[in-house]
Amino acid sequence: MRRLTKATAIAGVAALVLAGAGCGKNSDGDDDSSSKGDCVKVDPTKKVGLAFDIGGRGDQSFNDSAAKGLDKAACDLGFSAKTAEAQDGEAESAREGRLQQLVDAGYNPVIAVGFAYSASVGKVAKANPDVNFAIVDDGVEGKNIANLLFAEEQGSFLVGAAAALKSESGTIGFIGGVEVPLIQKFEAGYVAGAKAVNPDIDVKSRYLTQPPDFSGFGDPAKGKTAAEGMYDDGADIVYAAAGGSGGGVFEAASAAKTKAIGVDSDQALTADPAVKDVIMTSMLKNVDVAVFNFLKAVDEGNVPTGPTTFDLKVDGVGYSTTGGQVDDIKEKLEEYKAQIIDGTIKVPTAP
Repeated sequence: MRRLTKATAIAGVAALVLAGAGCGKNSDGDDDSSSKGDCVKVDPTKKVGLAFDIGGRGDQSFNDSAAKGLDKAACDLGFSAKTAEAQDGEAESAREGRLQQLVDAGYNPVIAVGFAYSASVGKVAKANPDVNFAIVDDGVEGKNIANLLFAEEQGSFLVGAAAALKSESGTIGFIGGVEVPLIQKFEAGYVAGAKAVNPDIDVKSRYLTQPPDFSGFGDPAKGKTAAEGMYDDGADIVYAAAGGSGGGVFEAASAAKTKAIGVDSDQALTADPAVKDVIMTSMLKNVDVAVFNFLKAVDEGNVPTGPTTFDLKVDGVGYSTTGGQVDDIKEKLEEYKAQIIDGTIKVPTAP
């Protein structure tokens, strides 16, 4: 197979920011896990590259969860890791160039975080058949591609049930970052969970942007404005499946003295202290577990390919209990969880 041209790789350089990951950095900017006492010594021959989605490390959500898994692999397994940041509004050629540059620098495997890399991973993986790739949240096929997928609708069902059980107004909200099938899975599960508790509940839904504009995952101002409208319209709990834009939803909830639901990570642990108390729960999507498990398999010489779905049964998704705000309804949520796992409840994947 012919490799991608240098011109294609260079196209992404202007949008590329490379940074070390894990416990520390060496002089080359790579991970140096040995800089922390409880980490194994870094092995410079075990090189993993990871390309973040919009928002990157520090989004307190989806990307940070992926980074957590990468950091654990660097610390526990000795991987030398390098990360690459995405840029808002970038062209497809930039994503291709980012992945190809990691390949050209000798990183194998290469992990792409988010469905926006679908076409890029398919193209770059085909051009580099000796390199192993993984992509989070997308099913693009390839002999050297592992698909790390999640049952987001199942975790969303549980936080939707929590919202309905806790709502006093009978009106709740859902804010999605970008209206794509993946985020519609969050909406479908959330609405189904809420309706399972209260068939008459009013669920207001809104998406911040439409594809190919993916800025809805990294625009807290848009998230805040959308949430303000929902709170003004009677909602007392809003679920934000919008990446970094969720920070704006939390601000709106705080100002309105209402509640919000986080996503991907336990955001009550990571949000600004001024707003963390409004986060009733978060839908947990354990991207860190998927990333680490993939790298552990690579380290053991059993490189996975094809789709692996992380669902409630394997704790791939779930809900957080930080702050104790759902302790009084946890028994009911666990009942729903058991019914989803045993198949009694079939959660829809589309609104």
